[in-house]
Amino acid sequence: MTVTTYRVEGMTCGHCVSSVTAEVSKIEGVTGVNVDLTAKLVTVTSGAPLDDTAVGAAVDEAGYELAGRAGAPAEEAEADACCGSGCCS
Repeated sequence: MTVTTYRVEGMTCGHCVSSVTAEVSKIEGVTGVNVDLTAKLVTVTSGAPLDDTAVGAAVDEAGYELAGRAGAPAEEAEADACCGSGCCS
């Protein structure tokens, strides 16, 4: 069993929770989805590790934006924020 938590932007109400839950639940191998509206987090339980691209596509289909994995290491978050100019190296 694998449990992964993602940050999702744009959710504001119970309908948002239902939409994200429904779309992410359709991903093959997903056995559970828990959306925390206040924290803007989606925790996905699956039989095996999921492709983040598939989760992103499901969140996008629901009308929201996947902002990455929650609790990503600081250097990974910094790398994601880099503009590519070389100043962060």
